[in-house]
Amino acid sequence: MFELSELFEILLPALVAGVLVLSTHVPLGYQVLKRGIIFIDLAIAQIAGLGAVVVTITDVGHHIPGASYLTAAIFALTGAGLIALFERFAKPQLEALIGCLYVLSATAAFLLLANDPHGGDLLKQVLSGQILWVTFSDLYLHMVLYAIILALMMVKPHLLSGKWFYFIFAITITSSVQMVGVFLVFSTLIIPALATAQFTRFKLPSAYLLGFVAYLLGLIASALWDLPSGAAIVWSLALVAIVGSVMVHKFGKKLAPQ
Repeated sequence: MFELSELFEILLPALVAGVLVLSTHVPLGYQVLKRGIIFIDLAIAQIAGLGAVVVTITDVGHHIPGASYLTAAIFALTGAGLIALFERFAKPQLEALIGCLYVLSATAAFLLLANDPHGGDLLKQVLSGQILWVTFSDLYLHMVLYAIILALMMVKPHLLSGKWFYFIFAITITSSVQMVGVFLVFSTLIIPALATAQFTRFKLPSAYLLGFVAYLLGLIASALWDLPSGAAIVWSLALVAIVGSVMVHKFGKKLAPQ
């Protein structure tokens, strides 16, 4: 068992990472729901993860600083570009095509790592992440990037409703996958936005609060009971969303449509 001070020391940078991810993913999640492209985050996250896998098996990361992020970003932007083309030329089949991209990128990662003795560990890291062991030094560049993205969202909100959405989305997801993994990227985008989508008041603050509480509880559970941190937070997000929705329905109808 962890001492309280040790637990706080471990959880604080992980919680900051969660807040960073929430800061951009909640507004992006609303846009994903609005566009009806629910699985875009899974597809882009998995494509970015495939880029990280390519860097690992080619050993490029040991020779070029930042190669892992740059390669993942290139892969993610390529995927976002493909989805933008799908939206333009094959919109009725858009969700199905996004699903195909996800499956192809996921299986490509499996094929590339089929003969790697550490392939299973790398795939687990890409999918579940290592948020519990993140340090503040790991977060500085992400903080700068997210500050720029949030500034763009506030100053030019119309960018999210146009084609620039895919570019912003790909860059954001690439950063998030590095910190928290594919599963948490999807859950953080969709669950808080979905749980608060019908609110008429305090929608954004409610989603942020839901996400913060879920990350905190999931991280504590992960540290205390030695659970996989990504999976624990995903379940925490779902449970907090359910409890929150029940409480709003019962006690806070002012937040929901009349």
